[in-house]
Amino acid sequence: METDIEAFEIKMREAGLNEDVVNTFIKYYNQLREGNSGKLSHDVIEAPNRLNLINYDTLTKQDDMLLDQLVVIKLNGGLGTSMGLDKAKSLLPVKGEMTFLDILANQILTLRDKYKSRIPLIFMNSFKTREDTLNHLASYKALKSKDLELDFLQNKYPRIRQDNFLPLDFEDDDENWNPPGHGDIYSSLHSSGLLDKLISKGYEYAFISNSDNLGAVIDPLILTYMARQNIPFIMEVCRRTEMDKKGGHLAQTKDGKLILREVAQCPEEESEEFQDIKKYSFFNTNNLWINLKQLNKVLLENNNHVNLPLIINPKLVGDIPVYQIETAMGAAISVFEDAKAIVVPRSRFAPVKKTNDLLLIWSDVYKLNSDYQIVLTEGLEKAPIIELDAEYYKTVEQLKTHFKEVPSLIQCNSLKVKGNIHFSKDVVIVGDVVIESHEKERISDTIINNEEVIF
Repeated sequence: METDIEAFEIKMREAGLNEDVVNTFIKYYNQLREGNSGKLSHDVIEAPNRLNLINYDTLTKQDDMLLDQLVVIKLNGGLGTSMGLDKAKSLLPVKGEMTFLDILANQILTLRDKYKSRIPLIFMNSFKTREDTLNHLASYKALKSKDLELDFLQNKYPRIRQDNFLPLDFEDDDENWNPPGHGDIYSSLHSSGLLDKLISKGYEYAFISNSDNLGAVIDPLILTYMARQNIPFIMEVCRRTEMDKKGGHLAQTKDGKLILREVAQCPEEESEEFQDIKKYSFFNTNNLWINLKQLNKVLLENNNHVNLPLIINPKLVGDIPVYQIETAMGAAISVFEDAKAIVVPRSRFAPVKKTNDLLLIWSDVYKLNSDYQIVLTEGLEKAPIIELDAEYYKTVEQLKTHFKEVPSLIQCNSLKVKGNIHFSKDVVIVGDVVIESHEKERISDTIINNEEVIF
């Protein structure tokens, strides 16, 4: 009779997963069976020391020649299911008819022309996003770099039944697997052969970020600092606000090594302290800069494995409780000696996670500049805070239905919308505005200035 470990090994090998990926999963599975909760208590961490933080405003030197050694990698495995999508989120139009993919492709092509550089753009896709993504990018004939593919595949891990610690075994095999979190990127780069290929072709640095974060653009200042100071790993962080308090934060171990703590790693009894933005003042943007040779060195020293902290994600699949084993990409900050965090402007973190984020990007608050970068319109220092009623505005289709035209938000500080309200032409929001309706209501041809409007 096969053991539980053998059951997972057989399942993963039958799915064609690389042996290193199988071994990595088994390491984490053994930690789970041994009772490792993946939790990081305040007993073992503290707020990061200022010596571990770099202030972006102090960077002054820029060596554009280094761009020829840079590869840009975008995490592109998400479907946007929380917004009602069933295809790659990056296919969503975000500025006029331009999708995330269109903007990213044009950014790279423009940079190549501007700096006369070969910068490759490569996507880490999941099995569910690969085909649609590559089909969409096929029209950008010049985008594919010589001898480099446009993408590589994220791995997958078996879901683990909580009752018997065996693989989930649904008839629909897709339900039996989970994406292993973006921490899988290091294994995927290695197992795909892409890491070796990049190094052999003279690429020494990678800028990695989420495809839905249009603030994450190449910055030669950061690249130059990294190269001149010989730093193996840099995480971009921003100051936490009340809006960010439930997300992961930067910390350090008691011996001064930087570490990332996600909410799933926080003991329940410490949740209030976790959200203390004065104690833990910085969050990870998931914009990372990595020295590829140093990454390869870490892999070689650890049997092709980057020892990231375990994240256990309990889920219900159908009516069966399962565990998902995941890791976070930014957690590698604790793996690299002399890794640093750089405090960057909030403009470098503009992800689209919910429909309120999408509405902002659609609006006049942001514009697309000549380098195909999404930037705040002149005169704005920050974007307004938007709150939309989840009952009516949760999905993209609901958003389109209720906003036939997007109001002008360029003079807005905050907007809260509650109820079934439909926005039409020529609506201007100024200052702090609350709009509430208990019935279906239409708004057009009006300026709402620091008001609470209740229909």
